[in-house]
Amino acid sequence: MNRKEITKYFTLLSLYLAQSIPMSFFSTVVPVIMRTENYSLTSIGLFQLLKLPWILKMFWAPLVDKTSAGTRQYKRWIIGSELFYALVIVSIGFFNLQTDILTIVVLMLVAFAASATQDIATDAYAILILKEKERSLGNSMQSAGSFLGTMTGSGILLVVYHFWGWQNLLFCLAGFVLLALIPVILAKTKETPRVVKSGTTFSPFEFISFFRQKNTAGHVLLLFLFYSGIIGILTMVKPYLVDLGYNIKQIGFISGIFGTACGALMAIPAGLLIRKIGLVKSVWIFPVVNLTAAVFFTFLTYTTHPAYLIYTGIALLWSAYGMSSVFIYTLSMKMVRGRKEGTDFTIQIVITHLSSLIMAIGSGKIADALSYRGLFFLEIGLGVLLLSLIPFIFKPEIYSGNENTTTPD
Repeated sequence: MNRKEITKYFTLLSLYLAQSIPMSFFSTVVPVIMRTENYSLTSIGLFQLLKLPWILKMFWAPLVDKTSAGTRQYKRWIIGSELFYALVIVSIGFFNLQTDILTIVVLMLVAFAASATQDIATDAYAILILKEKERSLGNSMQSAGSFLGTMTGSGILLVVYHFWGWQNLLFCLAGFVLLALIPVILAKTKETPRVVKSGTTFSPFEFISFFRQKNTAGHVLLLFLFYSGIIGILTMVKPYLVDLGYNIKQIGFISGIFGTACGALMAIPAGLLIRKIGLVKSVWIFPVVNLTAAVFFTFLTYTTHPAYLIYTGIALLWSAYGMSSVFIYTLSMKMVRGRKEGTDFTIQIVITHLSSLIMAIGSGKIADALSYRGLFFLEIGLGVLLLSLIPFIFKPEIYSGNENTTTPD
């Protein structure tokens, strides 16, 4: 691994951290603060709708692609979005959670939209600057940055809030976002202009053309099902720990810090493994790891739940999620088309978000009806289903013909 490659990875890690830490703070810590201010659970639940821009970003991803002929233009989108993101975060700090909640919610929605735009441009930028052999480790940086950002935003910053207060914490968050821009501003990448078709106009529904490609159906089904064997457990693991008698502080450490740290740490070996053995062999390994996590949690329901088994299960669950994320990101990069990098990558990740959302919503009802053990058994079934479908839906040949049209330095 040479110096130039390491620089690319560090740049990507800083960008993904910059978007994930404030987002994690707003989506997980702010509801906790709201509860201490006696807001209703209904209003706190509706607060999660702030994540909608990360689902809807596929509608403006084509605009980012249409206005970007290469890495320089994507860098402009990244820098512009981050500057605006930081500005909105600073402005939120001037309002009070007790009296200005509506204004704060609107500003947070704008901040999430800016962050989603930065993500579109960063993903496309990553696809263009990373050589084929670098993509798995590059995606390890994306996964690790996301998990580290979640750990920091949802755990550490809650503690910092009590010492520094609302305004000072938000000012520091904005400062961190600006600091994360330094590596991408200093990064020197070779610009290889791509052909821009004349007469083309922006359409928010341009992402639909991704599904018209030959043999895309199997790939979409693979994306839709890949997390299905663990996402229900991830959703219900905190309530499960509550029912086992753990308090909020213990759960925050076990899942919020220890679990996400495991996910971040395992992202690196996952990238190295994909780089060494390739996608064709990896497509079997990570679903098996996910299935193992589901089997372990099912086994856990037959025990007295000693602490060492709880920690083992959490480590396995978050490691499986982190490793699977690296695989999905790397696989999705193989399916992007030239001049549509941001759009194609975005729609693929949105598919995984939608499937996770469906499973997350349904997991509570399933656990209520069938108990946690029933939910975990269902997750085993979904894991087995995915493994049985892989020979039919995973077509190695479709991942060899979608190279991007530029050659990174």
